[in-house]
Amino acid sequence: MTDRPPHILVIEAPYYREIAAGQLAGARRVLEAAGATHEVVQVAGAFELPGAVRLALRAMARPGGPRWDGFIALGCVVRGETDHYDHICRETARGLMDLSVQFGVPVAFGVLTVDTEAQAEARARDDEMNKGAEAARAVLAQIALARRWGVGP
Repeated sequence: MTDRPPHILVIEAPYYREIAAGQLAGARRVLEAAGATHEVVQVAGAFELPGAVRLALRAMARPGGPRWDGFIALGCVVRGETDHYDHICRETARGLMDLSVQFGVPVAFGVLTVDTEAQAEARARDDEMNKGAEAARAVLAQIALARRWGVGP
């Protein structure tokens, strides 16, 4: 078990810029309150989030590579008139879950899957419904659990 503060990689898909900014602010608020450090990188959209986590894991595997204790994926997918929404949501969620399970790393799902932008805005406000903050709490809890069981960084 370590007393070192967690270091988190936040991967943000800022397609909906104001919503992404609200989610990121919520995540930062929770991480900073917990004494965790973090880095932020951006990807084009939600579909690219799992690939970015996998790239980060590959970077960590290199000698002298970066080290993160967990990952937060932030993004937003709003339902449209086609089934594109269903495919993006399903594959993004599955990709992130598969990485967490396969590699045993804490990955928090902060991707909003909503019918309207108004629903997304409600989940990106600076209040208790902020899903970025919720994702930050989730990843910190997973890191604490891994450390408790002696399998975490």
